[in-house]
Amino acid sequence: MSVITSTACSRALGDELRRLRESCTDLGGAHMAVRLGWHPSKVTNIEKGKARASEIDLVQFLTMCGKDIDFFEDFRRRYRYAFDEYVVQVNEELRTVAFAESTAETLSSYSSRGIPGLVQTPEYADALYRLGGFVPEERIPNLVRFRVERQAILRRHDRPTCVFFVHELALRQKVGDDRIMEDQYAKLLFSAQDIRIVPADVVVPSSGCVLWSYEKSAPVVYCEADLVNVFVQDPGAIARTRLLFDHLERVALDAGQSRTKLAEYVSPPREEFDGRGPRLA
Repeated sequence: MSVITSTACSRALGDELRRLRESCTDLGGAHMAVRLGWHPSKVTNIEKGKARASEIDLVQFLTMCGKDIDFFEDFRRRYRYAFDEYVVQVNEELRTVAFAESTAETLSSYSSRGIPGLVQTPEYADALYRLGGFVPEERIPNLVRFRVERQAILRRHDRPTCVFFVHELALRQKVGDDRIMEDQYAKLLFSAQDIRIVPADVVVPSSGCVLWSYEKSAPVVYCEADLVNVFVQDPGAIARTRLLFDHLERVALDAGQSRTKLAEYVSPPREEFDGRGPRLA
């Protein structure tokens, strides 16, 4: 076992091991180490994602938790690349996303194609999932529920400091019917303290990403595509992403202007959007 820099994926999988130990055994971390014949700090470091467990370590740990070979093979597959600077996951594996954002100290997001997931209404999320055809219809209710549950971090007393940069073109894209859009605009206005609108005539050379920063861990860039999610901890990529958010800070409307712009969209439209901007009642 070697102690190395942790990643978003290693921390999420380490936390999964911790939850398995707590739910499947009556052992604390120190007692688990004694039973396995490990140094006391080894369980702690593995469960915090600070150290890579060997395959033998994983077999011993998961066997102690009563797991079978099929569970081990699935976990090993997910664990194999957990400490890499670039990790690609299918976009149905959402535990890493939830854990990474829930443990972040700050969260900066840019979205050019839609409303950020943490400030979507359930109806908007449902309609958005149904548009592309990438998600099997039977999975959509669970995905919507999971997205709404993730939003609980914004109601915590120790919530991350958040800023959501939303391109105005994303506001103009009609997802669902007029009522869905009206409710979505109202939710954004309610969360306006976290929202910065990028005007429609501003060109931003990015399709969107999220930057999570932590008190004691390296920052993580998260990019969500149609079929996969990518987690990045390459220092060069982090630096370039910070430059992107510095640029967005300069070109976006300030908080007061963003609130005013959102208020223009809140009134129910008289007719469907035709791409020309907000339609006031």
